[in-house]
Amino acid sequence: QIHLVESGGGLARPGDSLTLSCTPSNSSFKLRLYNVGWFRQAPGKKREGVSAISLSKDGRFYIDSVKGRFTISRDVAKNTVVLQMDDLKVEDTATYYCVSPVEGWGSMGPVYQYDYWGHGTQVTVSP
Repeated sequence: QIHLVESGGGLARPGDSLTLSCTPSNSSFKLRLYNVGWFRQAPGKKREGVSAISLSKDGRFYIDSVKGRFTISRDVAKNTVVLQMDDLKVEDTATYYCVSPVEGWGSMGPVYQYDYWGHGTQVTVSP
């Protein structure tokens, strides 16, 4: 597992945008060499994988509820993975976590098999 630090969360109105970033706490890890997944957890709900980016053909995964609104990408120069969130909805309110490595993210989304989750970054969408 890699310890990643998330940033960019905050308060937004429905329809607004936020940009989440994650970067290794140890800069010696080059994130461009790893599969990375974004998960979120809202109060009273189970954690769910919302997006992932793979080394294989730079493939991407999005859960159905965020398709067309969220975009995952790599900023290699900054050693970060970015989750651009557009057209935010109240239902996007959650704590968002970036983790690596992830695997098995076919129809079931990304799978993270380690214990470290970090603190995440809080996203609150409210009218």
